[in-house]
Amino acid sequence: MTRIHPTAIVQPGAELGADVEIGPYSVVGPNVRLGDRVRVREHVVLEGRTTLGAECVVFPFACIGGLSQDRKYQGAETFGEIGEGTTLREYVTVNAGTREGETTRVGRRCLILAYCHVAHGCRVGDNVTMANATALSGEVVVEDDAVIGGMTGVHQFTRIGRLAMVGGMSRITQDVPPFMLVEGNPAAVRGLNAVGLRRHNVPPEVQTVLKRAYRLLYREQLATSQAVARIRAELPALPEIEHLLAFIAASERGIIKAGGDPED
Repeated sequence: MTRIHPTAIVQPGAELGADVEIGPYSVVGPNVRLGDRVRVREHVVLEGRTTLGAECVVFPFACIGGLSQDRKYQGAETFGEIGEGTTLREYVTVNAGTREGETTRVGRRCLILAYCHVAHGCRVGDNVTMANATALSGEVVVEDDAVIGGMTGVHQFTRIGRLAMVGGMSRITQDVPPFMLVEGNPAAVRGLNAVGLRRHNVPPEVQTVLKRAYRLLYREQLATSQAVARIRAELPALPEIEHLLAFIAASERGIIKAGGDPED
């Protein structure tokens, strides 16, 4: 059964699923919708037109669904959405969108650690891990299974690709291609995210092809367009390769360049 602590405030209009728990001194706004078995710990603020999927857990002092901090925000109707099974730790902030109808989305089964910030219009995929004090500026895209190290700052409108790993305290101002390991200030590609690929059971033969693609992109002294052409000509059209090439083709800010001390 749903349990609401006597000191919590659940405003009229809020929709609560089955077996929801709301802890002491938490506030749930009138346009918030909580899925089944959501756990809201003490001193949490859920506001705006925000939806939390089933089995989310929100830890103390998190503020989810607050108004956009973008100067362009003019009072539009905007939204926030947290996917099922996601954990939002202490002091996490997730802002709603800026433009009329815009939704800030955090996907399913994400782990967003303490003091992280997800700004207006961001789209975070499934199974993403953001370590402590990471900040996503507005309109950032993070694809599925990416890992972002603590105290990383991500510039607005940049993208972080699927199964990429960003080292702690990095400064991300261009797109991080899928499957790559990136670190530094300014950030640079250091190698293929081999550990992440193994942990996600990517077959060894696919890892071998991805390593060849990495070397063409970052170790052959080629322009990006030349590297892409050679990847298309020389490597099999695996789904992972097609995803990598599509990501590069869609880049508006350009992809992050190589750094020293490469991982072979």
